[in-house]
Amino acid sequence: MKPLLQSEAFVRIAAPVAVGVVLLTLWEIGFRLASVPVYLFPKPSDIFTSFLHNGPSLLRALLATLRVTLQAFAAAIVLGTLIAFMFVQSRAIEVSLFPYAVLLQVTPVVAVAPLVIILVKNTQASLTICATLVALFPIISNTTLGLRSVDPGLANYFRMNRAGRLKTLIKLRIPGALPYFFGGLRISSGLALIGAVVAEFVAGTGGRSSGLAYEILDAGFTLDIPRMFAALFLITLTGVALFAAMVALSRLALSNWHESEIRAET
Repeated sequence: MKPLLQSEAFVRIAAPVAVGVVLLTLWEIGFRLASVPVYLFPKPSDIFTSFLHNGPSLLRALLATLRVTLQAFAAAIVLGTLIAFMFVQSRAIEVSLFPYAVLLQVTPVVAVAPLVIILVKNTQASLTICATLVALFPIISNTTLGLRSVDPGLANYFRMNRAGRLKTLIKLRIPGALPYFFGGLRISSGLALIGAVVAEFVAGTGGRSSGLAYEILDAGFTLDIPRMFAALFLITLTGVALFAAMVALSRLALSNWHESEIRAET
């Protein structure tokens, strides 16, 4: 067993934390020496104080945003996986529909969100739809690529044994596509959060069910800049947590058999 200070897991956690502490320290000291007004750019201590003061409202807003994010993420996983399965079963369907998936990806959500909010009367549902549209494409593209990236030798072996499409999909294509699928999850989780926040900005919903976007807008209107930065920090922290959860899920699913995770551990 490696010593704690030499273990890779410890270094992966300690190194970013050390860099963050140094940057926050320099930020605090530099802004104190420069006497930068808090309404222009707050210090870390100002942001922490604001978080303590506005903690309940910020955490309530975080839960609202996280609810939309997770709903959109789950919808993107289901829809994206089903579409990828459909693409890999028929080349004609993929050629016909994949350009529209690309078109959906390159269309800014701020342009689509007002129309969705008008057509869908339920605010929660409209926010979820907007975030789903943002998070959908990485699941489709990565899963489709993984399902098609099978070993030719193994594919010929299944063909020689007269395996049907369903058996080939379950026994060969899906296991081979899992690393690509989890790579898509890492991207899609962050995009779902971005889509939820952008949709909340466009909707401008307030009240007790408002998300972090409304907290940022309200803090900007009242020039409460430390509160704005506290909300931004929560968004960033949530994005990092989602990415870390997807990395952990990928290692849990692949570490015992796939070479990508086995090599990473050695």
